[in-house]
Amino acid sequence: MTSAAAPGRSVTARVPAKINLELLVGPRRDDGYHHLSTVFQAVSVYDDVTVEPADDWGITVTGPYVDLVPVDGSNLALRAARGLADVAGVAEPVHITIDKDIPVAGGMAGGSADGAAALVACDALWDLASPRGVLEDLAADLGADVPFGLHGGTAIGSGRGDQLAPVLGRGRYHWVFALSDVGLSTPAIYAECDRLRGATPVRDPSPSAPMMSALRSGDAEALGRALTNDLQEAALTLQPGLSEVLGTGMECGALGGVVSGSGPTIAFLVADHEAALDLAVGLTASGVASAVKRATGPVAGAHVLTSGAATGAASPPRRRGAQRPGAPDGGGGGGAGPGRPPGRGAPSSPA
Repeated sequence: MTSAAAPGRSVTARVPAKINLELLVGPRRDDGYHHLSTVFQAVSVYDDVTVEPADDWGITVTGPYVDLVPVDGSNLALRAARGLADVAGVAEPVHITIDKDIPVAGGMAGGSADGAAALVACDALWDLASPRGVLEDLAADLGADVPFGLHGGTAIGSGRGDQLAPVLGRGRYHWVFALSDVGLSTPAIYAECDRLRGATPVRDPSPSAPMMSALRSGDAEALGRALTNDLQEAALTLQPGLSEVLGTGMECGALGGVVSGSGPTIAFLVADHEAALDLAVGLTASGVASAVKRATGPVAGAHVLTSGAATGAASPPRRRGAQRPGAPDGGGGGGAGPGRPPGRGAPSSPA
């Protein structure tokens, strides 16, 4: 199979991790998911996903989590690329390289982020200029957290967490993440949450007034008090050592701390850059976390970082027949977030 793009052409997309400032879990739905109300924030811990034409579909992972990322058909980045190719009628395989800095199975949507980045990168490589809605629909099919990887910033998620509405908040926030070398299974966390609740009636959730007020005002202290996660008790039950991590972080001056998503990463909010350095040193010295990262938020969602091509124009990708109704038609944006984050986060110790 001959590549449709010029030899040597590649596109790299950068995508941030997410944290859940608030995660309220409602009753279980008929499809097995739970009704959710969550407030996402994208933070400056990044994966870089590079796509380039290839004779066959494939994937390579670099970085500190090489042994933890699947490189078969279950990888969300590979599924995303194939899904976009099917929708757009592109018959051009790509090889995907993931330079991974977002923790795996850490509650920061690392796999979902890679799916979002692959959509943006392939859209640019194949010169599709897909309408935003096409990428968002594909993202939602891949998983509940993937649409936020495209969106970035701060947003409310409802339904499974995939129905997004932007939050018009103020402020730039400083975060310290205490990582664990033992991951937690998302299905196991939700099952434990259900077990702990027993027969207690659960209402459909909605964003809390304290959270919305804190974000509107940009008050970091108020945001620290408002951090909430209904899955936290389940995470602490399955991994009791996280309680010590939370306690240590608060003793070291954090404004607030919360298990991110299904865990086990714990996100601590601090007042400023200097406080982040102090907390990172304190957590590292205490030995309660396997690694510590610092970041800021909110940041932009998945966006094209670099696009390189060999001398001469690239040919358009080969198409498999006519486009389906609703397939990319050259209009709309390609999913790149506004602005470009300056770097990939500042790890305080090796991750």
